Amino acid sequence: MRTSTSILTTALLAVLLTSCQQQADEQLTPRPTADPKVSLSTQQLDSQILSRLRETGRFDWNQASEHFVWSALTRSDHVLSVGYKPAGFMGELPTDAASLAEWKAARAQVLELIMAEERKANPDLTQTQVVAFEENVLPVLDVTVRELSTIQKLRTSGLVRYAEPMGYEPNRQQAITNNSSAAILSSSGCDNNVLNTSLVEGSDYTVLANGSKSSWNQADQFHGIRSSWSQSTGQGIKIVIIDSGSSDAQENLGAAFNQGLSQGRTIERLVTLPRASIFGIPTGPVETPNDGCGHGTSMAGVAAAPRGTDGAAVGVAYNANLITIRAAQDVFLDASREVKGVSDAYILAGNRTDVRIISMSMGRLTSSSQMTDAIRYAYNRGKLIFCAAGTSFDWSSGFVGVTFPATLSEMVAVTGLQDNLTSRCDDCHVGAKVEFAVVMQKPSNDRTVLSLAMSGDAPSTVGGSSVATATMAGITALVWAQHPTETRAQIMSRLVAASSNRTARSSSFGWGRVNAAAAVGALPL
Repeated sequence: MRTSTSILTTALLAVLLTSCQQQADEQLTPRPTADPKVSLSTQQLDSQILSRLRETGRFDWNQASEHFVWSALTRSDHVLSVGYKPAGFMGELPTDAASLAEWKAARAQVLELIMAEERKANPDLTQTQVVAFEENVLPVLDVTVRELSTIQKLRTSGLVRYAEPMGYEPNRQQAITNNSSAAILSSSGCDNNVLNTSLVEGSDYTVLANGSKSSWNQADQFHGIRSSWSQSTGQGIKIVIIDSGSSDAQENLGAAFNQGLSQGRTIERLVTLPRASIFGIPTGPVETPNDGCGHGTSMAGVAAAPRGTDGAAVGVAYNANLITIRAAQDVFLDASREVKGVSDAYILAGNRTDVRIISMSMGRLTSSSQMTDAIRYAYNRGKLIFCAAGTSFDWSSGFVGVTFPATLSEMVAVTGLQDNLTSRCDDCHVGAKVEFAVVMQKPSNDRTVLSLAMSGDAPSTVGGSSVATATMAGITALVWAQHPTETRAQIMSRLVAASSNRTARSSSFGWGRVNAAAAVGALPL
């Protein structure tokens, strides 16, 4: 079994299994029905979303009809993300938009419009029942909407930037209900972060002088990471990992974060994932930073695990500071609260002046304007943001190219390579949006990259574009630590200049493999 735990492995399987019988030429405008109040089925919704993905590589909710959006709400949790603005506003959002008087006035008007329409069907409805999540930074309302007329009114209002469902993704409901093999859709990318007992010294890892294990892909013939350590170990640079959290049982991301050659650095474990609720009523426990999935722990380990004396796998930037943020339950962002959690994580990271690098190895098939707002918020504060290009089964990776939000221009999309240096990993997505590629798979034995397991010092292994992204975040920390006064653009220029495709960017792998030693200056370009 493959050890890859990256984006959409399970999700895309479920999508393809149930969508293959649908017509690929269906359009986003729903076919006429006898009753306009009848919502589209999940099969109809999924077919049209997947058709658009095949045709254009992306699905934008703003291009869907009001009826389509309403249907998606009825087939999910009814939570609608509404971006508001003052009348006549065009251009980039102000950094403090939500606190400005004219934006506050627009918010009040939009909320009044929503309440008026929703109360036509439910006169006793309260504002507390309508507002699903509180937004304090972005000019966004997260509201529970049940009426088609509400969406129609919002779409025609000059105060609305977008109105789109937060919690609908293709096959989310159908897969869980009807497909036993897809019942683990909600835990996509989880449960694989366990110790690997088949690792072989000399082939899968190199034992360093202090006893820690350096993954095979850190070797000089791939990325020059070991050679780069003579000049930089990431000291003074802070990386944020937005993922499923970090394990409280993994001491290398806790009490043993500073050990051996990793000293004087900090780690913070935070959470932005909202508590589970139904119609605004909490139904689940208060969320913690603890990783119940395993994916976030492995990403944190790849980027910045300590170079200690306990025999654990060493991270790329083993002296970098680290923040792990639990923003989602798993890597497939298919729930409203996960969209909210990820958005809040980017806002948190954007507001931290000590943060330079953000890495996220999660994604979804459809776009999210709220997440886009949050990512741009962080980007406009100078953060260098890496995102996984996407991962699926090798036979389905051509179905969808780079996944959202790696498609955004503010993101640096990363994918994975095989050790032949020319082929994508079996599971990895490629495309023109990809900027860098990281070697992370040996097809001969399907060996992937060493990282930290949920507990203990014996390494686990992790693959896909997820680990490629965390590796790039670590490499970038090495480079930025060596050149701490440089800007994001200057650091990107160094990464490109030290890449394998620097003279001719690839349409599949972007600038290709970065040589960390060359980028930090340990080797000539």
